[in-house]
Amino acid sequence: MMVDVYTNPEKHVVLSNNVKVPILGLGTSHDGGYSHDAVVYALKNCGYRHVDTAKRYGCERYIAQAVKASDVPREEIFLATKCWPTDYGALTTKEAFKGSCQRLGVDYLDMYLLHWPEVRSGVKDRKQLLQETWRTLEVLLDEEQVRVIGVSNFLERHLEMILDECSVTPHVNQCEFHPFNNPKKLRQFCAERNIQFEGYSPLAKGRALRHPNVIAIAKSLCKTPSQVLIRWSLQNNIPSIPKSTKLERVMENSQVYDFTLSEGDMMTLDNMKQTLTCVDRSSIQAKIDNPLPDGYKLKLVKSPLEP
Repeated sequence: MMVDVYTNPEKHVVLSNNVKVPILGLGTSHDGGYSHDAVVYALKNCGYRHVDTAKRYGCERYIAQAVKASDVPREEIFLATKCWPTDYGALTTKEAFKGSCQRLGVDYLDMYLLHWPEVRSGVKDRKQLLQETWRTLEVLLDEEQVRVIGVSNFLERHLEMILDECSVTPHVNQCEFHPFNNPKKLRQFCAERNIQFEGYSPLAKGRALRHPNVIAIAKSLCKTPSQVLIRWSLQNNIPSIPKSTKLERVMENSQVYDFTLSEGDMMTLDNMKQTLTCVDRSSIQAKIDNPLPDGYKLKLVKSPLEP
């Protein structure tokens, strides 16, 4: 199934290095499970061409199987993964990159991100380690082993550590983003430096679907709350990577190009109280210092394709 994500300006963003990124992606993680059928269905039947994962999630090898089963050409798929902080450092980052490529069954990545700005507690100079790791990503970019390099969950102070010494400004900063966690100052900081802000958890792990304002807007447009929330991200020109193991949800989340939120709807959602955080930033350090195996929470979910 050919899709127009790379030719239709509404369906992609253009980064500072002129790489086109499909604005709608499919998120994957170990939290909530992984479904082979859902990923195949997303690629083959719903037009997704952007798949986001991470070494930490433990599902890279399963994504390789799904991409192969979808029969979608590799060059059409924008494939993104992330480097976990225990792999930071010149040599270890390069080895982690190679490992991700091997598990994903590819000889290059479309995007490689530093997963968190936190590092191991025993590291004396976090800034130096982050800069050293970032230089490794710059080398991978220069060697054309990756097309886009960036970071995830970085705040302004973390980005400044990279910007102080970098030769290549991060192309992307991927963070939690939905109307109830909308970091406007961080978004502005990124915009001023030509760093594309990208959002994960656009539905706030389902909690945003129940808000009266979201429900009211959805009813007025004869759309679902999830479609409204994803559309809000897209109209803010922010790539969104919703995830689901259910085929009907994967399809629903892709049907966001046949309607537009009004200026009033956008203002309502833009100005919601900042009351929801899906990822507990304070828990990350312990997960880095006391590492469990990658994919330690991974559950494989079977969702058979409908005839």
